Amino acid sequence: MPKKFIFILAIAFSFCLSCNSISREEQRKSTRTLSFEPIKGIKYYEVKRRFSTGLSFNEMGFQQEPSWIIQFHSSDSILAYSPQKLKMQGFHLHYDHGDVYNFAKEWFRIKKISKDSLLMQRLQVTKKEIAKDIRSDVNITYYSKDYIEKTLKTTAEQLQKPTPADSIYIRQLSERSNRNPANRDSAFAGRQPVSLISLSDMISVEKLNMVDKLNGKTEAYDYLFPRYRIDITKAYEDFGYDFSVVVDARGKMHLGTFRSPLPENYEPRKKTLEAIINVYLQNLLKISPGKTLGIPHSSEINLSVSGRKAAK
Repeated sequence: MPKKFIFILAIAFSFCLSCNSISREEQRKSTRTLSFEPIKGIKYYEVKRRFSTGLSFNEMGFQQEPSWIIQFHSSDSILAYSPQKLKMQGFHLHYDHGDVYNFAKEWFRIKKISKDSLLMQRLQVTKKEIAKDIRSDVNITYYSKDYIEKTLKTTAEQLQKPTPADSIYIRQLSERSNRNPANRDSAFAGRQPVSLISLSDMISVEKLNMVDKLNGKTEAYDYLFPRYRIDITKAYEDFGYDFSVVVDARGKMHLGTFRSPLPENYEPRKKTLEAIINVYLQNLLKISPGKTLGIPHSSEINLSVSGRKAAK
């Protein structure tokens, strides 16, 4: 091959690389198309937090609750209201890629910005990977203070309330659970969890706080998977068991899941736990079912029950 031709190929190849490099650089720069300068200083209130279904609830009973107040302070900083400190608190606005940003330890895809409203998608990011399941199926709408008060002539609190569609959906889920009151598959978490109140000195109840943010257990986890510790004195014998029950809309307990060390011990363990439910829990506790939007329904709760035999 002539040297001149090889030289031309080398120049062409080098030019292509240069073009690709420029193209990638331009593409990288062009991905950050959002400018927060026009909305800097505007206070926005979160008024909607919905799944892609348009509902605030899913079939597990998990509710999306709008609560954030934010204000863009600069191109790389944002203020967010802290319920703990009762004031707006500054956070670094970290740009990642595309329209994906991070602030206040949360990831968001910013889909729309205007002086009246913002539309974001909350993202679940684990090891730099965006989850493609329900954890990232959260759409958030913010309205500016002026838009709420002057145009809509209402309040953020009114806009944040569950919709008629939410009520219809919860009623449908409740009717399904009430047709199968003992069925774990049709039960769903009560937004107001089951209430257990002692009716006797023989029994004490404590609802455990399951929030552990370091391990990903938020306030939502606390009501989705409620746990109670129950201590019984003057029991027929000493015992300690962990198990779940489904509490139906009438407050009746139905045995749910439990562990059995050996397959042959499953039925005896089941009878023992059912006896504890029927003899102690149903008679010594005032049991109020879980409710969502004021509607009672079947929901599953976890129990740690211990009994101490009466001293002779």
